[in-house]
Amino acid sequence: MVCFVLVAKPLVVDGSAKSHELSLAYDQFSLSKLDPPLVLQEFVNHGGVLFKVYIVGDAIKVVRRFSLPDVNERELLNNHGVFRFPRVSCAAASADEADLDPCVAELPPRPLLERLARELRRRLGLRLFNLDMIREHGSRDRFYVIDINYFPGYGKMPEYEHIFTDFLLSLAQSKYKIRPANSNTHKV
Repeated sequence: MVCFVLVAKPLVVDGSAKSHELSLAYDQFSLSKLDPPLVLQEFVNHGGVLFKVYIVGDAIKVVRRFSLPDVNERELLNNHGVFRFPRVSCAAASADEADLDPCVAELPPRPLLERLARELRRRLGLRLFNLDMIREHGSRDRFYVIDINYFPGYGKMPEYEHIFTDFLLSLAQSKYKIRPANSNTHKV
């Protein structure tokens, strides 16, 4: 049994802007109006805010972004078909300075982010990635990872220059420390 409302996201391999064109499908008939291939996710009310969590080595940076609006019971009863949201995710959609309900705006707990980042680094073998998380509206501790991106654009991440530079320096330093101290040979 499929639960509606569904978020439909085009499955785009080439990274084009079309991958950010989300739709809400309110019923089964709606799905036939969408162009496959698609990624379908059950929609969860989340206060219209998502958390972009950037992982750069051991550093974790979280940014609030506006997201799809919540769907209420009246909308579920009165809406049929597809509702399209062009370009949901963009730098202009920052919610960091917005006057938001504190229950919606509160960042995910740091220990949760650290455990999640550590486990994803281990399982995915990645050191550079980001993920999108939402908090179920009305819940303090129910989070969902809705997207994982390997080597995302870090230009939208505040202070990315320093964090990325520190990451590259740490890689170079760890590689330098691994070499034998008395080695006179140099590899080219």
